[in-house]
Amino acid sequence: MMKRIAIGFLALLVLAGAGFYAIGGASGVLLLYVKFVLRKDYGPTQEVRWQAGPADAVATSGKRPPNVILIVADDLGFNDITLNGGGLANGKVPTPYIDSIAREGVNFHNGYSANATCAPSRASLMTGRYATRFGYEFTPTPKQFMKVVTQAKPREGWPATVYYSDREAELIPYEDMGLPTSEITIAKLMQNTGYHTVQIGKWHLGDSPRFRPQAHGFDESLSMMHAASMFLPEDSPNVVNSKQDFDLIDKFLWAAAPWGIRHNAGEVFQPPKYMTDYLTDEAVKVVQANKNRPFFMYLAYNAPHTPLQATREDYDALSFIPDHTLRVYAAMIRSLDRNIGRVLQSLKDQGVDDNTLVIFTSDNGGAHYIGLDGINAPYRGWKATFFEGGIHVPFFMRWPAAIPQGAQVKAPVNHFDIFSTAAAAVGIAEPKDRPIDGVNLLPFIQGKASGRPHDNIFWRTNTYRVVRSGDWKLQVSEQPKKDWLFDLAKDPTEKNNLAASEPERVARMKADLMVWEKAQIKPMWPALGAAPIPIDKNLKQKLGAGDEYVFYAN
Repeated sequence: MMKRIAIGFLALLVLAGAGFYAIGGASGVLLLYVKFVLRKDYGPTQEVRWQAGPADAVATSGKRPPNVILIVADDLGFNDITLNGGGLANGKVPTPYIDSIAREGVNFHNGYSANATCAPSRASLMTGRYATRFGYEFTPTPKQFMKVVTQAKPREGWPATVYYSDREAELIPYEDMGLPTSEITIAKLMQNTGYHTVQIGKWHLGDSPRFRPQAHGFDESLSMMHAASMFLPEDSPNVVNSKQDFDLIDKFLWAAAPWGIRHNAGEVFQPPKYMTDYLTDEAVKVVQANKNRPFFMYLAYNAPHTPLQATREDYDALSFIPDHTLRVYAAMIRSLDRNIGRVLQSLKDQGVDDNTLVIFTSDNGGAHYIGLDGINAPYRGWKATFFEGGIHVPFFMRWPAAIPQGAQVKAPVNHFDIFSTAAAAVGIAEPKDRPIDGVNLLPFIQGKASGRPHDNIFWRTNTYRVVRSGDWKLQVSEQPKKDWLFDLAKDPTEKNNLAASEPERVARMKADLMVWEKAQIKPMWPALGAAPIPIDKNLKQKLGAGDEYVFYAN
Protein backbone atom coordinates (compact mmCIF):
# COMPACT_ATOMS: atom_id res chain seq x y z
CA MET A 1 0.00 0.00 0.00
CA MET A 2 2.73 2.49 0.92
CA LYS A 3 4.47 1.87 -2.41
CA ARG A 4 1.22 2.58 -4.26
CA ILE A 5 0.73 5.74 -2.22
CA ALA A 6 4.27 6.86 -2.99
CA ILE A 7 4.09 6.22 -6.71
CA GLY A 8 0.60 7.59 -7.15
CA PHE A 9 1.12 10.80 -5.26
CA LEU A 10 4.54 11.49 -6.70
CA ALA A 11 3.14 11.06 -10.19
CA LEU A 12 0.41 13.62 -9.75
CA LEU A 13 2.78 16.01 -8.02
CA VAL A 14 5.33 15.71 -10.82
CA LEU A 15 2.77 16.50 -13.44
CA ALA A 16 1.52 19.49 -11.50
CA GLY A 17 5.12 20.63 -11.21
CA ALA A 18 5.75 20.31 -14.92
CA GLY A 19 2.42 21.78 -16.00
CA PHE A 20 0.94 18.65 -17.56
CA TYR A 21 -2.82 18.48 -17.91
CA ALA A 22 -5.49 16.17 -19.26
CA ILE A 23 -9.25 15.76 -19.37
CA GLY A 24 -11.43 12.81 -20.22
CA GLY A 25 -12.83 9.52 -18.95
CA ALA A 26 -9.54 7.81 -18.16
CA SER A 27 -8.39 10.70 -16.02
CA GLY A 28 -11.74 10.69 -14.20
CA VAL A 29 -11.16 7.08 -13.22
CA LEU A 30 -7.66 7.94 -12.06
CA LEU A 31 -9.01 10.81 -9.97
CA LEU A 32 -11.36 8.44 -8.17
CA TYR A 33 -8.44 6.04 -7.62
CA VAL A 34 -6.20 8.61 -5.97
CA LYS A 35 -9.07 9.98 -3.92
CA PHE A 36 -10.29 6.72 -2.43
CA VAL A 37 -7.23 4.45 -2.57
CA LEU A 38 -4.15 6.63 -2.20
CA ARG A 39 -5.39 9.26 0.25
CA LYS A 40 -3.96 8.62 3.68
CA ASP A 41 -4.26 10.32 7.04
CA TYR A 42 -1.09 10.40 9.09
CA GLY A 43 -0.49 10.26 12.80
CA PRO A 44 -1.06 13.11 15.27
CA THR A 45 1.30 16.02 15.69
CA GLN A 46 4.65 15.28 17.28
CA GLU A 47 6.98 17.64 19.05
CA VAL A 48 10.26 18.06 17.17
CA ARG A 49 13.30 18.12 19.44
CA TRP A 50 16.22 19.71 17.63
CA GLN A 51 19.76 18.86 18.64
CA ALA A 52 21.08 21.65 20.82
CA GLY A 53 24.51 23.19 20.40
CA PRO A 54 26.83 24.13 23.27
CA ALA A 55 25.54 26.35 26.06
CA ASP A 56 28.28 28.87 25.33
CA ALA A 57 29.67 30.14 22.05
CA VAL A 58 32.18 27.83 20.40
CA ALA A 59 35.70 28.94 21.17
CA THR A 60 37.77 29.52 18.04
CA SER A 61 41.28 30.80 17.45
CA GLY A 62 39.91 33.51 15.18
CA LYS A 63 36.61 34.91 14.06
CA ARG A 64 33.74 32.45 14.13
CA PRO A 65 32.74 31.38 10.61
CA PRO A 66 29.33 32.60 9.48
CA ASN A 67 26.08 30.74 9.67
CA VAL A 68 24.32 30.22 6.35
CA ILE A 69 20.56 30.13 5.81
CA LEU A 70 19.28 29.30 2.33
CA ILE A 71 15.59 30.17 1.91
CA VAL A 72 13.88 28.86 -1.23
CA ALA A 73 10.30 29.65 -2.20
CA ASP A 74 8.33 27.31 -4.46
CA ASP A 75 7.07 28.67 -7.81
CA LEU A 76 7.35 32.29 -6.68
CA GLY A 77 6.63 34.67 -9.55
CA PHE A 78 9.07 37.50 -10.22
CA ASN A 79 6.21 39.98 -9.74
CA ASP A 80 4.99 38.43 -6.50
CA ILE A 81 7.26 40.70 -4.46
CA THR A 82 7.35 44.48 -4.32
CA LEU A 83 11.11 45.15 -4.33
CA ASN A 84 11.36 46.21 -7.96
CA GLY A 85 8.21 48.34 -7.99
CA GLY A 86 5.80 45.52 -8.78
CA GLY A 87 3.81 43.21 -6.59
CA LEU A 88 0.41 41.59 -6.58
CA ALA A 89 -2.77 43.65 -6.90
CA ASN A 90 -0.78 46.58 -8.33
CA GLY A 91 1.66 46.51 -5.44
CA LYS A 92 -0.97 46.54 -2.71
CA VAL A 93 0.37 43.32 -1.14
CA PRO A 94 3.77 44.47 0.18
CA THR A 95 6.63 42.07 0.88
CA PRO A 96 8.84 44.16 3.17
CA TYR A 97 10.76 41.29 4.75
CA ILE A 98 11.71 39.54 1.53
CA ASP A 99 12.57 42.94 0.06
CA SER A 100 14.76 43.72 3.07
CA ILE A 101 17.15 40.88 2.24
CA ALA A 102 18.02 42.71 -0.97
CA ARG A 103 17.87 46.23 0.45
CA GLU A 104 20.11 45.33 3.39
CA GLY A 105 22.38 43.19 1.22
CA VAL A 106 22.61 42.56 -2.51
CA ASN A 107 20.06 42.30 -5.29
CA PHE A 108 21.15 40.19 -8.26
CA HIS A 109 19.05 41.79 -10.97
CA ASN A 110 19.66 38.95 -13.40
CA GLY A 111 19.36 35.97 -11.08
CA TYR A 112 18.49 32.72 -12.83
CA SER A 113 17.15 29.42 -11.62
CA ALA A 114 19.10 26.41 -12.79
CA ASN A 115 16.00 24.89 -14.36
CA ALA A 116 12.41 25.83 -15.11
CA THR A 117 10.94 23.13 -12.85
CA CYS A 118 11.42 22.12 -9.25
CA ALA A 119 13.54 18.99 -8.90
CA PRO A 120 16.39 19.57 -11.40
CA SER A 121 16.60 23.18 -10.25
CA ARG A 122 17.11 22.04 -6.65
CA ALA A 123 19.62 19.38 -7.70
CA SER A 124 21.79 22.06 -9.26
CA LEU A 125 21.32 24.45 -6.37
CA MET A 126 22.47 21.82 -3.86
CA THR A 127 25.52 20.64 -5.85
CA GLY A 128 26.85 23.76 -7.58
CA ARG A 129 26.68 21.94 -10.91
CA TYR A 130 24.49 21.69 -13.95
CA ALA A 131 22.14 18.85 -13.04
CA THR A 132 22.64 17.53 -16.57
CA ARG A 133 26.26 16.78 -15.62
CA PHE A 134 25.03 13.91 -13.44
CA GLY A 135 21.81 12.97 -15.21
CA TYR A 136 19.21 14.62 -12.96
CA GLU A 137 17.49 16.21 -15.94
CA PHE A 138 13.88 15.34 -15.13
CA THR A 139 11.70 15.12 -12.06
CA PRO A 140 11.21 11.51 -10.89
CA THR A 141 7.98 10.12 -12.34
CA PRO A 142 6.47 6.64 -12.85
CA LYS A 143 5.27 5.26 -16.13
CA GLN A 144 1.67 4.42 -15.24
CA PHE A 145 0.50 7.94 -14.60
CA MET A 146 2.24 9.42 -17.63
CA LYS A 147 0.55 6.93 -19.91
CA VAL A 148 -2.88 7.96 -18.66
CA VAL A 149 -2.51 11.71 -18.86
CA THR A 150 -0.76 11.82 -22.21
CA GLN A 151 -3.43 9.70 -23.84
CA ALA A 152 -6.34 11.77 -22.56
CA LYS A 153 -8.19 14.30 -24.68
CA PRO A 154 -6.40 17.67 -24.87
CA ARG A 155 -7.95 20.97 -23.89
CA GLU A 156 -9.84 22.82 -26.60
CA GLY A 157 -7.46 24.61 -28.94
CA TRP A 158 -4.34 23.11 -27.37
CA PRO A 159 -1.91 20.66 -29.00
CA ALA A 160 -2.06 17.14 -27.59
CA THR A 161 0.49 15.92 -25.09
CA VAL A 162 3.02 13.35 -26.29
CA TYR A 163 3.93 9.98 -24.79
CA TYR A 164 7.28 8.44 -25.76
CA SER A 165 6.51 4.75 -25.62
CA ASP A 166 9.86 3.88 -27.17
CA ARG A 167 11.59 5.15 -24.01
CA GLU A 168 9.89 2.77 -21.60
CA ALA A 169 12.75 0.29 -21.81
CA GLU A 170 15.15 2.92 -20.40
CA LEU A 171 13.02 3.70 -17.38
CA ILE A 172 14.41 2.78 -13.97
CA PRO A 173 12.24 2.03 -10.91
CA TYR A 174 10.84 5.08 -9.18
CA GLU A 175 12.59 4.03 -5.96
CA ASP A 176 15.94 4.44 -7.75
CA MET A 177 15.21 8.01 -8.87
CA GLY A 178 17.05 10.46 -6.67
CA LEU A 179 20.07 12.71 -6.35
CA PRO A 180 23.09 10.39 -6.65
CA THR A 181 24.94 10.04 -3.37
CA SER A 182 28.16 10.40 -5.34
CA GLU A 183 27.28 14.09 -5.63
CA ILE A 184 28.64 16.43 -2.97
CA THR A 185 26.00 18.84 -1.68
CA ILE A 186 26.76 22.12 0.04
CA ALA A 187 25.36 20.50 3.19
CA LYS A 188 27.85 17.63 2.94
CA LEU A 189 30.68 20.08 2.36
CA MET A 190 29.73 22.05 5.47
CA GLN A 191 29.02 18.98 7.58
CA ASN A 192 32.52 17.69 6.87
CA THR A 193 34.01 20.89 8.30
CA GLY A 194 32.04 20.92 11.54
CA TYR A 195 28.88 22.80 10.63
CA HIS A 196 25.58 21.59 12.04
CA THR A 197 23.27 21.14 9.03
CA VAL A 198 19.46 21.20 9.01
CA GLN A 199 16.91 20.80 6.21
CA ILE A 200 13.32 22.00 6.65
CA GLY A 201 10.46 21.72 4.15
CA LYS A 202 10.57 20.65 0.52
CA TRP A 203 13.31 18.25 -0.62
CA HIS A 204 12.30 16.80 -4.00
CA LEU A 205 15.58 14.96 -4.58
CA GLY A 206 14.40 11.43 -3.87
CA ASP A 207 12.11 10.00 -1.20
CA SER A 208 13.71 6.58 -0.78
CA PRO A 209 15.75 6.49 2.45
CA ARG A 210 19.03 6.39 0.54
CA PHE A 211 18.22 9.73 -1.13
CA ARG A 212 16.72 11.67 1.76
CA PRO A 213 18.38 14.76 3.29
CA GLN A 214 20.39 12.85 5.88
CA ALA A 215 22.02 10.84 3.08
CA HIS A 216 23.19 14.12 1.55
CA GLY A 217 24.87 15.83 4.46
CA PHE A 218 22.07 17.02 6.72
CA ASP A 219 22.35 16.17 10.41
CA GLU A 220 18.62 16.75 10.87
CA SER A 221 15.61 17.20 8.64
CA LEU A 222 11.92 18.01 8.78
CA SER A 223 10.88 17.01 5.31
CA MET A 224 7.72 16.73 3.22
CA MET A 225 6.90 13.49 1.47
CA HIS A 226 7.46 13.63 -2.27
CA ALA A 227 8.08 17.36 -2.25
CA ALA A 228 4.74 18.73 -1.10
CA SER A 229 1.92 18.84 1.39
CA MET A 230 -1.43 20.49 1.93
CA PHE A 231 -1.07 23.74 3.86
CA LEU A 232 -4.05 22.82 6.04
CA PRO A 233 -6.71 20.14 5.78
CA GLU A 234 -9.28 21.16 3.18
CA ASP A 235 -12.07 21.37 5.76
CA SER A 236 -10.12 23.26 8.44
CA PRO A 237 -12.12 26.20 9.88
CA ASN A 238 -9.00 28.35 9.50
CA VAL A 239 -8.41 27.77 5.78
CA VAL A 240 -9.66 29.44 2.61
CA ASN A 241 -9.19 27.30 -0.51
CA SER A 242 -9.01 28.12 -4.20
CA LYS A 243 -9.50 25.20 -6.56
CA GLN A 244 -8.64 25.44 -10.23
CA ASP A 245 -11.37 23.36 -11.88
CA PHE A 246 -9.78 23.84 -15.30
CA ASP A 247 -6.66 21.98 -14.16
CA LEU A 248 -7.00 18.24 -13.67
CA ILE A 249 -3.75 18.05 -11.73
CA ASP A 250 -5.15 20.52 -9.22
CA LYS A 251 -8.05 18.10 -8.75
CA PHE A 252 -5.58 15.29 -8.11
CA LEU A 253 -3.79 17.38 -5.49
CA TRP A 254 -7.00 18.09 -3.63
CA ALA A 255 -7.88 14.41 -3.77
CA ALA A 256 -4.57 12.90 -2.72
CA ALA A 257 -2.02 15.42 -1.47
CA PRO A 258 -0.88 14.42 2.03
CA TRP A 259 -1.14 16.51 5.16
CA GLY A 260 2.03 15.31 6.74
CA ILE A 261 5.72 15.77 7.42
CA ARG A 262 8.60 13.57 8.59
CA HIS A 263 11.27 14.34 11.20
CA ASN A 264 14.51 12.57 10.31
CA ALA A 265 13.70 8.89 9.67
CA GLY A 266 10.55 8.88 11.81
CA GLU A 267 6.95 8.25 10.87
CA VAL A 268 5.04 10.88 8.95
CA PHE A 269 2.80 13.02 11.18
CA GLN A 270 0.35 15.89 10.84
CA PRO A 271 1.64 19.44 11.45
CA PRO A 272 -0.23 21.42 14.11
CA LYS A 273 -0.97 24.50 11.99
CA TYR A 274 -0.75 26.17 8.58
CA MET A 275 2.33 24.75 6.89
CA THR A 276 4.18 28.04 6.25
CA ASP A 277 3.70 29.05 9.89
CA TYR A 278 4.77 25.62 11.11
CA LEU A 279 7.97 25.44 9.07
CA THR A 280 8.88 28.88 10.38
CA ASP A 281 8.19 27.90 13.99
CA GLU A 282 10.66 25.06 13.61
CA ALA A 283 13.22 27.19 11.76
CA VAL A 284 13.17 29.70 14.61
CA LYS A 285 13.79 26.83 17.05
CA VAL A 286 16.76 25.71 14.95
CA VAL A 287 18.30 29.19 15.12
CA GLN A 288 17.86 29.20 18.88
CA ALA A 289 19.29 25.69 19.31
CA ASN A 290 22.37 26.51 17.24
CA LYS A 291 23.14 30.09 18.21
CA ASN A 292 26.46 29.03 19.77
CA ARG A 293 27.87 27.02 16.87
CA PRO A 294 28.13 27.48 13.10
CA PHE A 295 25.09 26.08 11.30
CA PHE A 296 23.66 25.72 7.82
CA MET A 297 19.89 25.67 7.41
CA TYR A 298 18.12 24.94 4.14
CA LEU A 299 14.59 26.30 4.60
CA ALA A 300 12.50 25.32 1.58
CA TYR A 301 8.91 26.54 1.81
CA ASN A 302 6.24 24.94 -0.38
CA ALA A 303 4.50 28.32 -0.77
CA PRO A 304 3.11 29.53 -3.06
CA HIS A 305 2.89 26.19 -4.95
CA THR A 306 -0.55 24.65 -5.38
CA PRO A 307 -2.87 23.66 -3.80
CA LEU A 308 -3.77 27.29 -3.19
CA GLN A 309 -4.67 27.62 0.49
CA ALA A 310 -4.52 30.66 2.74
CA THR A 311 -5.30 31.23 6.38
CA ARG A 312 -8.58 33.00 6.95
CA GLU A 313 -6.74 35.79 8.74
CA ASP A 314 -4.52 36.56 5.74
CA TYR A 315 -7.44 36.20 3.34
CA ASP A 316 -9.61 38.59 5.34
CA ALA A 317 -6.80 41.16 5.42
CA LEU A 318 -6.97 41.44 1.61
CA SER A 319 -10.66 42.22 1.17
CA PHE A 320 -9.79 44.87 -1.43
CA ILE A 321 -8.89 42.09 -3.94
CA PRO A 322 -12.12 41.06 -5.73
CA ASP A 323 -10.82 37.97 -7.53
CA HIS A 324 -10.99 34.98 -5.17
CA THR A 325 -8.03 33.07 -6.61
CA LEU A 326 -5.79 36.13 -6.67
CA ARG A 327 -6.83 36.93 -3.10
CA VAL A 328 -5.93 33.44 -1.86
CA TYR A 329 -2.64 33.50 -3.75
CA ALA A 330 -1.79 36.98 -2.45
CA ALA A 331 -2.64 35.85 1.08
CA MET A 332 -0.12 33.02 0.68
CA ILE A 333 2.53 35.55 -0.37
CA ARG A 334 1.60 37.74 2.60
CA SER A 335 2.11 34.76 4.90
CA LEU A 336 5.39 33.78 3.26
CA ASP A 337 6.78 37.29 3.65
CA ARG A 338 5.70 37.60 7.27
CA ASN A 339 7.24 34.25 8.15
CA ILE A 340 10.53 35.08 6.48
CA GLY A 341 10.48 38.20 8.64
CA ARG A 342 10.16 35.97 11.69
CA VAL A 343 13.26 34.02 10.65
CA LEU A 344 15.21 37.24 10.15
CA GLN A 345 14.06 38.52 13.55
CA SER A 346 15.17 35.29 15.21
CA LEU A 347 18.73 35.98 14.05
CA LYS A 348 18.62 39.34 15.82
CA ASP A 349 17.03 37.83 18.91
CA GLN A 350 19.81 35.25 19.21
CA GLY A 351 22.60 37.72 18.52
CA VAL A 352 23.80 36.08 15.30
CA ASP A 353 22.35 38.46 12.71
CA ASP A 354 25.57 40.20 11.68
CA ASN A 355 27.43 36.97 11.04
CA THR A 356 24.73 35.05 9.16
CA LEU A 357 24.64 34.85 5.37
CA VAL A 358 20.98 34.73 4.33
CA ILE A 359 20.24 33.74 0.73
CA PHE A 360 16.78 33.98 -0.81
CA THR A 361 15.53 32.73 -4.16
CA SER A 362 12.78 30.70 -5.86
CA ASP A 363 13.25 27.32 -7.50
CA ASN A 364 11.72 28.66 -10.73
CA GLY A 365 9.17 31.18 -11.97
CA GLY A 366 5.43 31.31 -11.39
CA ALA A 367 3.15 28.68 -12.92
CA HIS A 368 0.59 29.08 -15.70
CA TYR A 369 -1.69 26.45 -14.20
CA ILE A 370 -2.95 28.66 -11.36
CA GLY A 371 -4.75 30.76 -13.97
CA LEU A 372 -3.43 34.19 -12.93
CA ASP A 373 -1.84 36.70 -15.29
CA GLY A 374 1.02 39.01 -14.40
CA ILE A 375 2.76 36.98 -11.69
CA ASN A 376 6.00 36.93 -13.73
CA ALA A 377 5.66 40.48 -15.06
CA PRO A 378 7.33 42.07 -16.89
CA TYR A 379 8.61 38.81 -18.33
CA ARG A 380 7.00 36.43 -20.80
CA GLY A 381 6.64 32.75 -20.08
CA TRP A 382 6.05 30.57 -17.06
CA LYS A 383 7.47 27.77 -15.03
CA ALA A 384 8.24 24.91 -17.44
CA THR A 385 9.54 27.31 -20.11
CA PHE A 386 12.99 28.82 -20.48
CA PHE A 387 11.55 32.21 -21.28
CA GLU A 388 12.50 34.75 -18.63
CA GLY A 389 9.23 34.21 -16.77
CA GLY A 390 10.25 30.62 -16.09
CA ILE A 391 13.84 31.13 -14.97
CA HIS A 392 14.41 34.82 -14.07
CA VAL A 393 13.86 34.70 -10.32
CA PRO A 394 14.39 36.83 -7.20
CA PHE A 395 17.97 36.26 -6.04
CA PHE A 396 19.16 38.09 -2.91
CA MET A 397 21.87 37.77 -0.26
CA ARG A 398 22.29 39.51 3.08
CA TRP A 399 25.33 39.29 5.39
CA PRO A 400 25.83 42.48 7.40
CA ALA A 401 29.42 41.60 8.36
CA ALA A 402 30.58 41.19 4.75
CA ILE A 403 28.02 42.40 2.19
CA PRO A 404 27.50 46.15 1.79
CA GLN A 405 23.95 47.37 2.21
CA GLY A 406 22.15 48.11 -1.03
CA ALA A 407 24.66 46.36 -3.29
CA GLN A 408 23.57 45.76 -6.87
CA VAL A 409 24.87 43.15 -9.30
CA LYS A 410 23.57 43.40 -12.87
CA ALA A 411 25.57 40.52 -14.37
CA PRO A 412 23.74 37.19 -14.85
CA VAL A 413 24.15 34.68 -12.03
CA ASN A 414 22.74 31.21 -11.49
CA HIS A 415 21.49 28.99 -8.69
CA PHE A 416 24.66 26.92 -8.79
CA ASP A 417 26.62 30.01 -7.71
CA ILE A 418 25.05 29.64 -4.27
CA PHE A 419 27.20 26.55 -3.68
CA SER A 420 30.46 28.32 -4.46
CA THR A 421 29.52 31.54 -2.69
CA ALA A 422 28.51 29.76 0.51
CA ALA A 423 31.64 27.62 0.44
CA ALA A 424 33.83 30.69 0.05
CA ALA A 425 31.97 32.54 2.81
CA VAL A 426 32.68 29.81 5.34
CA GLY A 427 36.21 29.15 4.08
CA ILE A 428 35.69 25.69 2.62
CA ALA A 429 37.56 24.48 -0.45
CA GLU A 430 35.38 23.22 -3.29
CA PRO A 431 35.74 19.63 -4.52
CA LYS A 432 38.62 19.20 -6.98
CA ASP A 433 37.56 15.86 -8.43
CA ARG A 434 34.69 17.20 -10.57
CA PRO A 435 33.72 20.32 -12.49
CA ILE A 436 31.97 22.91 -10.32
CA ASP A 437 29.93 25.31 -12.42
CA GLY A 438 29.27 27.79 -9.64
CA VAL A 439 31.31 30.94 -9.10
CA ASN A 440 32.01 32.69 -5.81
CA LEU A 441 29.95 35.89 -6.08
CA LEU A 442 31.40 37.68 -3.06
CA PRO A 443 34.14 39.53 -5.03
CA PHE A 444 31.49 40.79 -7.47
CA ILE A 445 29.30 41.94 -4.59
CA GLN A 446 32.16 43.67 -2.77
CA GLY A 447 33.55 45.39 -5.86
CA LYS A 448 36.74 43.32 -5.88
CA ALA A 449 35.98 41.68 -9.23
CA SER A 450 34.71 43.20 -12.45
CA GLY A 451 33.11 41.72 -15.52
CA ARG A 452 30.71 38.80 -15.48
CA PRO A 453 30.88 35.64 -13.38
CA HIS A 454 29.79 33.64 -16.47
CA ASP A 455 30.38 34.11 -20.17
CA ASN A 456 27.62 31.60 -20.93
CA ILE A 457 24.79 30.00 -18.95
CA PHE A 458 22.97 26.96 -20.33
CA TRP A 459 19.67 25.15 -19.79
CA ARG A 460 18.38 21.86 -21.19
CA THR A 461 15.42 19.58 -20.86
CA ASN A 462 15.08 16.87 -23.49
CA THR A 463 15.38 18.62 -26.89
CA TYR A 464 14.59 22.10 -25.57
CA ARG A 465 17.95 23.88 -25.11
CA VAL A 466 18.93 27.43 -24.22
CA VAL A 467 22.08 29.52 -23.86
CA ARG A 468 22.54 33.04 -22.57
CA SER A 469 25.81 34.37 -23.98
CA GLY A 470 26.55 37.86 -22.71
CA ASP A 471 23.31 39.75 -23.29
CA TRP A 472 22.14 37.46 -26.08
CA LYS A 473 19.81 34.56 -25.37
CA LEU A 474 19.03 31.73 -27.81
CA GLN A 475 16.24 29.22 -27.27
CA VAL A 476 16.19 26.14 -29.49
CA SER A 477 13.02 24.06 -29.54
CA GLU A 478 12.25 20.88 -31.45
CA GLN A 479 8.54 20.95 -30.45
CA PRO A 480 7.67 23.23 -32.19
CA LYS A 481 10.68 23.42 -34.51
CA LYS A 482 11.69 26.99 -33.77
CA ASP A 483 14.53 29.24 -32.65
CA TRP A 484 14.10 32.36 -30.54
CA LEU A 485 16.96 34.86 -30.32
CA PHE A 486 16.73 37.91 -28.08
CA ASP A 487 19.05 40.80 -27.28
CA LEU A 488 18.27 41.09 -23.58
CA ALA A 489 20.18 44.36 -23.24
CA LYS A 490 17.63 46.03 -25.50
CA ASP A 491 14.74 43.59 -25.13
CA PRO A 492 14.76 42.09 -21.62
CA THR A 493 11.14 40.95 -21.94
CA GLU A 494 11.81 38.88 -25.09
CA LYS A 495 9.34 40.55 -27.41
CA ASN A 496 11.45 40.81 -30.59
CA ASN A 497 12.69 37.49 -32.01
CA LEU A 498 15.86 38.19 -34.01
CA ALA A 499 16.63 34.61 -35.08
CA ALA A 500 15.73 35.19 -38.73
CA SER A 501 17.78 38.39 -39.01
CA GLU A 502 20.85 37.11 -37.13
CA PRO A 503 21.61 33.69 -38.69
CA GLU A 504 25.36 33.87 -38.04
CA ARG A 505 24.85 34.64 -34.37
CA VAL A 506 22.34 31.80 -34.11
CA ALA A 507 24.88 29.43 -35.66
CA ARG A 508 27.64 30.52 -33.25
CA MET A 509 25.40 30.13 -30.22
CA LYS A 510 24.21 26.71 -31.38
CA ALA A 511 27.85 25.72 -31.67
CA ASP A 512 28.36 26.85 -28.05
CA LEU A 513 25.39 24.70 -27.06
CA MET A 514 26.89 21.68 -28.79
CA VAL A 515 30.22 22.12 -26.99
CA TRP A 516 28.43 22.42 -23.66
CA GLU A 517 26.25 19.39 -24.32
CA LYS A 518 29.32 17.22 -24.88
CA ALA A 519 30.21 17.81 -21.22
CA GLN A 520 26.77 16.68 -20.02
CA ILE A 521 25.59 13.09 -19.71
CA LYS A 522 22.55 11.10 -20.70
CA PRO A 523 19.64 11.46 -18.25
CA MET A 524 19.49 8.80 -15.54
CA TRP A 525 15.93 8.15 -16.66
CA PRO A 526 14.12 9.41 -19.76
CA ALA A 527 11.32 11.90 -20.15
CA LEU A 528 8.21 9.87 -20.90
CA GLY A 529 6.01 12.72 -22.02
CA ALA A 530 5.89 16.32 -23.19
CA ALA A 531 3.15 18.91 -22.84
CA PRO A 532 2.59 22.28 -24.50
CA ILE A 533 3.21 25.28 -22.25
CA PRO A 534 1.97 28.62 -23.60
CA ILE A 535 4.23 31.64 -23.48
CA ASP A 536 1.61 34.37 -23.11
CA LYS A 537 -1.54 32.59 -21.91
CA ASN A 538 -2.38 30.89 -18.65
CA LEU A 539 -3.98 27.45 -18.47
CA LYS A 540 -7.47 28.90 -18.03
CA GLN A 541 -7.31 30.60 -21.42
CA LYS A 542 -7.70 29.24 -24.95
CA LEU A 543 -4.81 29.22 -27.38
CA GLY A 544 -5.29 31.10 -30.63
CA ALA A 545 -3.67 30.46 -34.00
CA GLY A 546 -0.88 32.97 -33.33
CA ASP A 547 -0.14 32.04 -29.74
CA GLU A 548 3.36 30.74 -29.06
CA TYR A 549 4.14 27.70 -26.95
CA VAL A 550 6.89 25.21 -26.23
CA PHE A 551 6.67 21.54 -25.36
CA TYR A 552 8.28 20.88 -21.98
CA ALA A 553 9.30 17.30 -21.37
CA ASN A 554 9.37 15.20 -18.23
